[in-house]
Amino acid sequence: MSRDDQRRQQAEALAIQALGFIAADSELLPRFLAITGIEASAIRQAAREPGFLAGVLQFIAAHEPTLLRFSEETGIPPKSVASALRDLPFGDDRHDRSA
Repeated sequence: MSRDDQRRQQAEALAIQALGFIAADSELLPRFLAITGIEASAIRQAAREPGFLAGVLQFIAAHEPTLLRFSEETGIPPKSVASALRDLPFGDDRHDRSA
């Protein structure tokens, strides 16, 4: 397995962890669904689409209080979220700020 493949797998694992964080939060999940336009029942299907996991990390990174809480609760440094984002398809560190 190449180094790029390893980095992508690690980034995917972090994004899946972030999705779990979002799903477990009664305030974040509705906001995530509203921003993405995804219905709760369609998350599993959407997760198979290229760019979905990058979108999860973009959602976390776009709102500093959410990013800091995710970091605090998981022990994952905020800069690791941005790094993982760049390792995913359609991921980069450009994103819209969410409210």
